[in-house]
Amino acid sequence: MATETQKKAAVNIKFKPLKDRVFVSFTEELERTAGGIYIPDAAKEKPQKGKVEAVGAEVKALKVGDAVLFDKYAGTKIAIDGTDFLIVKEEDILGVFDK
Repeated sequence: MATETQKKAAVNIKFKPLKDRVFVSFTEELERTAGGIYIPDAAKEKPQKGKVEAVGAEVKALKVGDAVLFDKYAGTKIAIDGTDFLIVKEEDILGVFDK
């Protein structure tokens, strides 16, 4: 689930991906073992779930607001105003979650 800061940041960002690209917001949650030890970023799995914030003109199967599952190593990660986003090709989106 997106943090309040991320929700506000996503609304204020004006970004239009080109062609078949999708602009996705996601959160990296702190992971903790059953014993209470936090897992460092280097050892964590990359996030695979996000929310579509914008789509390029050639994207046909997705729309803004879709909750999507994307390929683990897909896209280019960027940070805008302290919020992480991915720019991914439509073909790297594995599916859409039902609402």
